[in-house]
Amino acid sequence: MASVSKRSDGKWRARYRDELGKEHAKHFAKRVDAQKWLAEVTASVVRGDYVDPKAGRVTVADYAIKWQAVQVSSDGTKRVVDNAVRVHLVPRLGKQTMASVRWSTIQGFIRQLEVDGLSPRTVRVVYAVVSAMFKAAEKDRVISRSPCADVALPKVHDDEVTPPTAEDVAAIAAAVESDYRALVVTLAGSGLRIGEALGLHVEDVDFLRRTIRVDKQRRQDSTLGPVKSDTSRRTVPVGQIVIDELAAHLATHPTDGPLFHDPYGRPLSYRPWRTIWDRAARSAGVEFTSHDLRHFFASALIAGGASVKQVQAVLGHADASITLKTYAHLWPGDDDKTRQVIDSALAILADSVRTEAVAIT
Repeated sequence: MASVSKRSDGKWRARYRDELGKEHAKHFAKRVDAQKWLAEVTASVVRGDYVDPKAGRVTVADYAIKWQAVQVSSDGTKRVVDNAVRVHLVPRLGKQTMASVRWSTIQGFIRQLEVDGLSPRTVRVVYAVVSAMFKAAEKDRVISRSPCADVALPKVHDDEVTPPTAEDVAAIAAAVESDYRALVVTLAGSGLRIGEALGLHVEDVDFLRRTIRVDKQRRQDSTLGPVKSDTSRRTVPVGQIVIDELAAHLATHPTDGPLFHDPYGRPLSYRPWRTIWDRAARSAGVEFTSHDLRHFFASALIAGGASVKQVQAVLGHADASITLKTYAHLWPGDDDKTRQVIDSALAILADSVRTEAVAIT
């Protein structure tokens, strides 16, 4: 029910009840303004995009926390969402009401992330989380429209991957502490992500068949969890060099649990490994990361004639397009083949040109 009535003070009172039966009212100096406002509200109710004016008074922090609590996602995605909300969104916009956030607010937020030194890729990840939250608020009818539309984002420049050379790998393997040489060789000879390698247990290595089973990973908080996706769950064939290194490693570091551990017998985790790697890299005079050993593995496969699908499978990429995007420049060029095909197709023209040349002479 909606109506417009004149008050004793001369103002016009427009009122209506929303779909939950709650009454809302607003006062105007002119009747025409009251009727116009009421017509707009009625139209929004009919369209199904009505938003309670009071709903948007909730702060960004309160809504973000409630939204985050009901998300259904993998552990990795949960960490990404938590970082975006807790570290970036709440400190900067948390005290504002949801209804007060405008497009310019979000654009300014993105700009500030850049000023703070976040990489373009990280800025885009944070924005994706913030955009998803405001879209959810729109669906919840907390706000009428998300402010995250047509926001200018920093461009990501995907530089071509430059894999370490075999000499680089040999240098880092020689420089790293002997307890962790097998880990370096395993990373270079299997293409495993560092979390996957740190999550390996003895039973994951089949010494007879020369394979490594990948079905779990060591998280950054040192706990063990499932791999990032179904395609990441795989069995990777490895060469005899990797098998021999692992056998030698187990001979000097026997264990029936985690394959790689620290001097105290605890599973080796990210931070200690990063310290070990950085120390070895300085000693070896190289500037690549342990993740680059994955690129070395991929480049070796490509140089050996492996197809896109083969590389995708052993690396555990979700889609072949990811493999191509990362390593397309490493596949041998088809220029010579193209020239041969075109020459073959145009052979009749070449014959006529030679015939004409003979006739002229």
